[in-house]
Amino acid sequence: MRREIKLCLVYRDMWQSAGKYVPRVDQLLKVAEPIINMGCFDRVETNGGGFEQVNLLFGENPNHTVRKWTQPFNDVGIQTQMLERGLNGIRMSPVPADVRALMFRVKKKQGTDIARSFDGLNNPQNLANSFKFAKEGGMIAQAALSLTFSPVHNADYYINLADQYIELGAEEICIKDMAGIGRPVTIGKIVAGIKDRHPGILVQYHGHSTPGFSVASSLEAARNGADIIDVGMEPLSWGTGHADLLTIHAMLKDAGFLVKDVDTKAYMEARSLTQEFIDDYLGLYINKMNRKMNSLLIGPGLPGGMMGSLMADLENNLKSINKWLSKRNKPKITQEDLLIRLFEEVEYAWPKLGYPCLVTPYSQYVKNVSLMNVLQMIKGKDRWSMIDENTWGMILGRSGKLAGPIAPELEALAKQQGREFYQGNPQDLYPDELELFAAKMDEKGWDYGEDDEELLEYAMHPTQYEDFKSGKAKEQFLADVKKRRTASRTSETAPVAANPAPVAPTHYQPKVLHLNINGEQFKVSVSYDEHETPSIAPKAETTNPATENGNDSDNGHYEAITAPLEGKFFLTKESSEIPVKVGDQINVGDTVAYIEAMKVINAITADKSGTVVEIVGRHGEEIEEDDVIFKIK
Repeated sequence: MRREIKLCLVYRDMWQSAGKYVPRVDQLLKVAEPIINMGCFDRVETNGGGFEQVNLLFGENPNHTVRKWTQPFNDVGIQTQMLERGLNGIRMSPVPADVRALMFRVKKKQGTDIARSFDGLNNPQNLANSFKFAKEGGMIAQAALSLTFSPVHNADYYINLADQYIELGAEEICIKDMAGIGRPVTIGKIVAGIKDRHPGILVQYHGHSTPGFSVASSLEAARNGADIIDVGMEPLSWGTGHADLLTIHAMLKDAGFLVKDVDTKAYMEARSLTQEFIDDYLGLYINKMNRKMNSLLIGPGLPGGMMGSLMADLENNLKSINKWLSKRNKPKITQEDLLIRLFEEVEYAWPKLGYPCLVTPYSQYVKNVSLMNVLQMIKGKDRWSMIDENTWGMILGRSGKLAGPIAPELEALAKQQGREFYQGNPQDLYPDELELFAAKMDEKGWDYGEDDEELLEYAMHPTQYEDFKSGKAKEQFLADVKKRRTASRTSETAPVAANPAPVAPTHYQPKVLHLNINGEQFKVSVSYDEHETPSIAPKAETTNPATENGNDSDNGHYEAITAPLEGKFFLTKESSEIPVKVGDQINVGDTVAYIEAMKVINAITADKSGTVVEIVGRHGEEIEEDDVIFKIK
């Protein structure tokens, strides 16, 4: 008798791997029926990961969305699954135990059947509570092995890890190949090893198609005993997403497995609706690079789930670094050049950071510190001179034990900065907070919601929830959509000159002008756009020599501490911190503020000593790189 292989449509992950946002609830409800009518799915990934947070960002209540979105699948017996990040719950930073426990209870009551729990460091210690809380909440506890490829991550490592997860209470195992870099034969060995030791345990394979291994990996997983294969579908399959349903379906049938037939008419309807959502507005947040497969990612191993946000980050960082280069009359770099430099730096930095699995949030930490290394070195500064607080937490063991040793230079840097390594249980660092958030909701007159779901949302995503409640999130989202649509239309309709004006050789164009105006000396830096000629007014930045080095024109009475990157500026990162204020004495190396960028908090350290005479940066507001944030003397 032929063995049956079941299929799971990872509809949530399809969107996360493509771009920043997911469809609205009305759009999700439209596509639910054709997904069901396709007739080939036993499971659908509906929520978890960044899904709830993204809902808040565009001003939609994620609790209402999850309840409505899961209901059609619940009604017909298709299991729904969510992705959760262990210690980090469904956000990017650690979550108190009482909030984690409430999450599983709420998500089950909202209609989610299976909790796929993973830890980016593959620490059983961090997932023990996930399995316990999931089962207490009535969910199926599935443990994900975060796959990566390194000298310490081999087949035996993962087979033994599955043993530990099952002993702690995991009821299913997922082979989570989030970057698609697991070699097919190795994946087969892992599945076979787990099935040999635990024949009754369900094994589900999840592989992104990014570098091209995933089709062969799906076949190897199936041949060695996998029960369920995760798939994507057009127009969001392949690229940094997942192998396409039709390809995997045809391959498994040809290999002799029993798989449910696909209703082609329903498939085309679901495909058409998904494209409609892209055309509506979601395509504005999908970088074309994420729709391509890229074998260069075999080296750095960055996962598909973060490539959507990575390309958006790179666009901003490219503008920022080119602005910095232009100010100094240095040649600009391209996005491809920055991307390749980033990939190379990830390969260099990853082993020195202890080989964390490149999955959320640790893939972001490795990517962010690597990107900062690249940007800092372009500026002539030292590698590791800008490490964000989240990455420091990982390095110091505050998220659990790393698979490999930390490089000596990072140990020395930690000692130099007075940072201590942590050996205990990471959960102990984050005390319960539900009572705190309940009190805040009482003060504001906010309802806890059905099954305390609003309390959960506030405790899980405090800043985003407040912006959602105030209407600020919706307002900012709609403004951003309008801005992107305008930019897109402008780009599509911009006329191309039949005979573009000749560009004067750069050696004939002035780069720096020294002007005397009413007795004052000014230095003007001139940069030219690609097709700009000297006859067009050049872009210029005017700086007084007295202020060029951060000194006030009033006889050099202050020096400036500037922002090393763009993002949202904060004087403190926690309510218990005391912010820097006017009159404070600060010294070189002191942490004086924070900038939130690329989903992490970056500590800003003083590069000068003196007394604070003015705080220019505004707490909670966006700031540009090189903006003055403090004036000191």
